[in-house]
Amino acid sequence: MSPTQEIYVLNKRLKLLHSEKGFKTSMDSVLLAAACPALAGDHILDMGCGVGGAGFCVLSRVDGVRLTGVEIQADHVELAKQNAVVNLMQERSDFICSDIRAYKNEKAFHHIICNPPYLEAGQHLRSPHEEKATAMGHDDAELSVKDWIDAAHFNLKSKGSLTMIHRADKLDRIILAIGKRFGAIEVIPLWPKEGVNAKRVIVRAIKDRQSPATLHAGVVLHDEQGDYTPQAEKILRDAEKLL
Repeated sequence: MSPTQEIYVLNKRLKLLHSEKGFKTSMDSVLLAAACPALAGDHILDMGCGVGGAGFCVLSRVDGVRLTGVEIQADHVELAKQNAVVNLMQERSDFICSDIRAYKNEKAFHHIICNPPYLEAGQHLRSPHEEKATAMGHDDAELSVKDWIDAAHFNLKSKGSLTMIHRADKLDRIILAIGKRFGAIEVIPLWPKEGVNAKRVIVRAIKDRQSPATLHAGVVLHDEQGDYTPQAEKILRDAEKLL
């Protein structure tokens, strides 16, 4: 395993061990977790969980939730297990090494969260670090947004929720892949600053629902000085729910 380093999120509520050469838990993971509508007693699946950052943020915000994380990189799974112990969440979480396309759970989940690779193979320079290259999707030309949504649909309960964060310019592909299998689709733009085009969106959808879609006002992340806005502060530091 590569050397590790520590980072903190949610105003140091969570301590996370990361591989120095791997993909790091970022603001996107915290925002994704904040958008998950989990309640006490629910079981969530984090697909492509990395070292567990997004899932642990959900557990930190909502008591009585159970987490399963699936990750293709074995060393990241081991770090996720260590992070569970460090944050006293080992009794509420399990981590499995598997390709999301192959993972099949015996019982369906109430909620699924995922932060798929933003870059597609063959359309960017490959990271020289194998762990980061895998996390960013540099190695698998066959893995698509549709694969992630297919896997979520298979593993979700009827009326369960899928929450995904992705690039705003991939929204058309996400909606197309969702098709008629999900409804009550919500799109939440994440604006870097007021008046600046969104680079990221959060998409939430409910399996087997027929309700119409909603385009939310979204969240402005930074003010003109580059500081977090009050709304972003509450989400990123105080673990407040996003919508």
